[in-house]
Amino acid sequence: MKKCNEVMTKRPVCCLPNDMVAKVAQLMKSKDIGPVPIIESEQTKKLVGIVTDRDLALKIVAEGRDAKSTKAEEVMTRKVVTCRPEDDLQKALDAMSEHQLRRIPVVGDDNKLIGIIAQADVATRVNQPQKTADMVKAISQSSPK
Repeated sequence: MKKCNEVMTKRPVCCLPNDMVAKVAQLMKSKDIGPVPIIESEQTKKLVGIVTDRDLALKIVAEGRDAKSTKAEEVMTRKVVTCRPEDDLQKALDAMSEHQLRRIPVVGDDNKLIGIIAQADVATRVNQPQKTADMVKAISQSSPK
């Protein structure tokens, strides 16, 4: 079984809490990514939250807020599900399935952001088509109400 650090994308694109949501959205578009991790500072790289495209749809567009004057920290999810670089990939996949996440940040000591694992990383870096199919199915199923 591979470790998370063997599959993750290193040095993911991220933003700071005071960055405007418009910048986050522009990064999503230009880098073709869904979530943008929010770090405390460029120096510490401590993960403090994450902004997803869903956050933008529900907390900016649906509420009629201005993306150019709303800070990332106002809409970010603060309780982020993460994994560690030395974790078996299966642990990350289980967390992704349980929480219906398409991506999971990888953090080291002091919650320092060092990578991110996306469905695409698993599909392209783990030569196990059935595992990939099972993961996508588990993540995509609607949760019981």
